[in-house]
Amino acid sequence: MADPCRFSIIIPVLHETKIINTLLDSVEHLETNEPFEIIVVDGSPTHDTLQVITKKNIRKYSCPQGRGRQMNLGAAHATGDILVFLHADTFLPQNALRLINTTLQHEQVVAGAFTLRIQSSSLFLRMITAYSNLRSQFTRAPYGDQVIFMKKSYFKAIGGYKDIPLMEDVELMRRIKKNKGQIIIRPEPVFTSDRRWHQEGFFYTLLRDNIIITLYWCGVPAEKLARFYPLAITINLSKNG
Repeated sequence: MADPCRFSIIIPVLHETKIINTLLDSVEHLETNEPFEIIVVDGSPTHDTLQVITKKNIRKYSCPQGRGRQMNLGAAHATGDILVFLHADTFLPQNALRLINTTLQHEQVVAGAFTLRIQSSSLFLRMITAYSNLRSQFTRAPYGDQVIFMKKSYFKAIGGYKDIPLMEDVELMRRIKKNKGQIIIRPEPVFTSDRRWHQEGFFYTLLRDNIIITLYWCGVPAEKLARFYPLAITINLSKNG
């Protein structure tokens, strides 16, 4: 059993062999005086990402793929008071844990996230980033690539992530808001890769994502969206992170 700590950083992965050690190195060098642990949960039956991790102090688990399922497993094994859900292609600012700690010291605040910044020189992606940040500020429902963090006690009380094929992050934020929980979106950015946009095409990705999001907000269940948009599940899971 790991010693209790302040933060549990939970990273769901699927075939992230190329980037995982770079990400873990950046996480280990975050500025904080509080103890923290790093938990990696692999959704691949081959456990390929876990096999390439070179650091010895990483807590490693596996389960059937599904980002919500993977993050719930990580949370179940976490010893920290605060859970930080980090995608494998997203990098935190060096003072992220200090910022998270400050944010959650307010009793009424139960969860939070950061402002999104896509690592790209593309004007199109900068515009998409600006739109995404305006949307999340307006709805107070940040996406997972904004690095959602939460008090563990609240995460357990609300029931964690639902085991649905996509939109698990938005569903959780909607549930928190319904329960009158306060969500803070910090102005400091986290930096996420532009790889998904390049792999799938800028305009196709924009159109597909907005259709899925709109239908979900209109009440279409994630399971139905998964049947109509099977590619979205593949991208969601491969982006596990």
